[in-house]
Amino acid sequence: MTEPSPKPHRPIRSFVRREGRLTAGQQRALDALWPRFGIEYSENMLDLAAIFGRSAPITLEIGFGNGESLAQMAQAAPKRDFIGIEVHRPGVGHLLARIEDLGLGNLRVMCHDAVEVLKHQIPPGSLDRVQVFFPDPWHKKRHHKRRIIQPEFVALLATRLRPGGTLHLATDWEDYARHMLEVMQASPAFRNTAEGFAPRPEHRPLTKFEQRGQRLGHGVWDILFEKCEV
Repeated sequence: MTEPSPKPHRPIRSFVRREGRLTAGQQRALDALWPRFGIEYSENMLDLAAIFGRSAPITLEIGFGNGESLAQMAQAAPKRDFIGIEVHRPGVGHLLARIEDLGLGNLRVMCHDAVEVLKHQIPPGSLDRVQVFFPDPWHKKRHHKRRIIQPEFVALLATRLRPGGTLHLATDWEDYARHMLEVMQASPAFRNTAEGFAPRPEHRPLTKFEQRGQRLGHGVWDILFEKCEV
């Protein structure tokens, strides 16, 4: 009798698709602007210079929410190119509309699992900066395994960053901040650019959510590590 084949391993995902209804504007942006500013997922490495029509330092943001801060960053740094990854389509639609409103030629958008994008589409050593701002903290202890900042994920990011490139993390959950710092300090591929947590760099805009948190006395922790030279 043939033994049944084992079920394929399902990776633990750091996100759940809790997607609200698209507004008419978000749907229009997805329909009209995705062909111009969206990057489809495939298992082929991207030619980033061809996508942007130039060679420039590239910042990748994972989980950009509604994209407002990412759009601000792209507008403020026209000599850099930006790629944002977000799994929630309303946020993708919102950012696409902002790209059109602001006339941003240096920003592209993806709507897929960031781990799969990094593994299959982002060439090794091609990124100048990776940023993960306010990821889901999965605050219940039994859900901590879902947190995106884990040793395996950090090791993957290290292969995609150029030597001297920056990994910038930020969270408003102190427990998660300490977890992030421990994971980063244990990675041989990175060195801390600060003594512990770092001050917020000027290039990271304050979000409305963060400003509200500050008024309520909530803390925000930034973590900046540099990819070690080979």
